Amino acid sequence: MPFSTIVKPTSFEGTNMFNPLKLGDTTVLHRAVLAPLTRMKASYPGNIPNTEWTPEYYSQRSQRPGTTVITESTYVSKQAGGFDHAPGIWSQEQIEAWRPTFKVIHDNGSFCWVQLWALGWEADIKNLTRDGLKYQGMTDGIYKDKETENLAIKLGNPIHGLSIKEIKQYIADHVHAAKNSLKAGADGIELHVANGYLLMQSLDPASNKRDDQYGGSIENRARFVLEIVDALIKEIGASKIGIRISPFYSTAGMSGGSYTGLVAQYAYLLGAIESRAKTGNRLAYVHIIDPIPRWAPGNSEGHQLESNDFVYSIWKGPIIRAGGLGRFPQTAKTFLKDDRTLVAYGRYFISNPDLVDRLQNSLPLNEYDEDSYYTMSPNGYIDYPTYDEALKLSWKI
Repeated sequence: MPFSTIVKPTSFEGTNMFNPLKLGDTTVLHRAVLAPLTRMKASYPGNIPNTEWTPEYYSQRSQRPGTTVITESTYVSKQAGGFDHAPGIWSQEQIEAWRPTFKVIHDNGSFCWVQLWALGWEADIKNLTRDGLKYQGMTDGIYKDKETENLAIKLGNPIHGLSIKEIKQYIADHVHAAKNSLKAGADGIELHVANGYLLMQSLDPASNKRDDQYGGSIENRARFVLEIVDALIKEIGASKIGIRISPFYSTAGMSGGSYTGLVAQYAYLLGAIESRAKTGNRLAYVHIIDPIPRWAPGNSEGHQLESNDFVYSIWKGPIIRAGGLGRFPQTAKTFLKDDRTLVAYGRYFISNPDLVDRLQNSLPLNEYDEDSYYTMSPNGYIDYPTYDEALKLSWKI
């Protein structure tokens, strides 16, 4: 792939980008974070992380000491899954497969957080049915769209609203996966409450139409997530826990900004987390996915129609911002004006293993190849060159 002609080289010298920050039990040396990026390189059956390519992939992207690496989304249990080639961390074999990756990140002087994942109604129904697993959601008979409903009924695996017992099992699964992550050598975990997956489904009135203690009100819809948070605090400690949210996410059946109570829902969740912080249980960070800026005439940065800035007035700990920041460096600079903010990069951290150095030295970025993202191949995974290697390959600036 060539150097990007879309993104103009930009230096972050003079911003907070290269100032250290305490993040849980770690001290990052810069504010550029590797965002959690599903890559589908694990083996099936077993959802075993690839031990040939994956350590190299994460080693390349943690080469700058003091980098925060958040792993690709990782299943907390077999039932939580549904995509064949995503990794899990519920079994001993998975723990052993993750160890080399976490070791090489630490050998580079960087830090790793495992993003814990449960799909809910976003799972592949065909795969679940093949494996004898239930197609699960928060509410019986409520689907993200008609096409999914038709397929589930055709396969004889209609959506199953979680029972109280199953909710408690998911809580236990998250604790088990978190303890396994630390056992494998991770610094902490990130609770995935974003992108339309199960824990976000529990918050959203479009997917959660329960009439028990886990539905109906803002407080009840937050209960599932907060019970996981409390169980994790008890078992691994608050400083080893991050949480990712995407309030304005509006695909996968989520309400997004069309829900008039959206800010109130997330304000309640964040307020509950901040209240725990005030009693000595501050989580390591809150990670926000911002809506990617819309293009506007005469404005290369685009403009933001919806804002997650309300988070700052509620949560007083570190905040990671994500959402197209590789393409919008001025937006990243604006976020970094707040001294407790970090910025996460996805696509451009895939294509630029030395991204942090390029941001510091105003060097051009490699463009990314989306067609290679979810293939079982090292191509587009561990073969992107550093800037110096690109010059040796006669890439033109």
